[in-house]
Amino acid sequence: MDTQALIDALRETEAVRYGEFELSHGGTSDYYVDKYVFETSPDTLALIAEAFAERVGETKLAGVALGAVPLAATTSVETGNPYVIVRKQAKEYGTGNQIEGALADGEEVVVLEDIATTGQSAIDAVEALREAGATVSRVVVVVDRQEGAAENLADHDIELESLVTADELLAEADHDIDS
Repeated sequence: MDTQALIDALRETEAVRYGEFELSHGGTSDYYVDKYVFETSPDTLALIAEAFAERVGETKLAGVALGAVPLAATTSVETGNPYVIVRKQAKEYGTGNQIEGALADGEEVVVLEDIATTGQSAIDAVEALREAGATVSRVVVVVDRQEGAAENLADHDIELESLVTADELLAEADHDIDS
């Protein structure tokens, strides 16, 4: 995967924004990576799917609702691997499922995510998948903000892989500013 091409795509879609932002875990940051901007850009989404495809092998995919569902769907099309959707909580109607899609007991699954900060949403998804009988040892994210997600996931025997780190993304921004 061409990391620079992905960084360029994230910047060209204006998914990387600077200012003061509140993050989902309650902290604040002077930059924000807007997943809905990059996930709704067909060219950027295609780059992400290609990069994920290089990393997932023939493993079943899982996308965490809502943000990672487009990532799982496009990677599924790219690889031919089936996927499941992991809800944050079980539905209170219909089937009452937390995991949507076919999942066999003992099946190996890799979780795809958009942004990792603390990693808590990925941990919650992995725990739900494990409770449903899946074997999960990896989470692959588009951007690792490098704010503890890798360590928190490791505490749950989960490896974090990222397509781009915050250091790479912000170093490129610093380079653009200086030039």
